Amino acid sequence: MADLQLIQSKIYEIRGHKVMIDRDLAELYQVTTGNLNKSVQRNIKRFPSDFMFQLTKEEFDQLKTNLIFQNGISNWGGTRKLPFAFTEQGLAMLSGVLNSDRHRSEYFHYASFCSCPPIGLGSSGE
Repeated sequence: MADLQLIQSKIYEIRGHKVMIDRDLAELYQVTTGNLNKSVQRNIKRFPSDFMFQLTKEEFDQLKTNLIFQNGISNWGGTRKLPFAFTEQGLAMLSGVLNSDRHRSEYFHYASFCSCPPIGLGSSGE
C-alpha cells in the first residue's frame, strides 16, 4: 500500500497526459537518471512524442513550485537539464529498454498509474 502511495505521489498531469518524470522513474527502478536517459537516447526511435517528451522550462518551474507547495521542500536544485516525462506507453517501452527482469516486473506495478489521480500543474502546465 505504501508503494502505491509513493507511486501515486509521483504522477503528474502535463499536457493532458498522466506522466511520470525521468528522475522519479530512475529512483523507482534503482538506476541513475543519467543512465535511464542514456538508455532512452540509445533507443530514441522507440519513444515517439506520445510516449515521452521533454518538459519546457515553464512546465518544470511549475512542477517545482507544486512540489515545494506539497512537500515543503524540493531537492531539484542541482538539475541541469529539463526532465523528460513518460506516459504509460513510454513506461512500458522503458521497461523493455532497461532490459532486466526487475524492470519488466516493476512495470506492471508502476503501470497502475493510469488509474491513479494525477497531480495537476494547473492551467499553465496543461
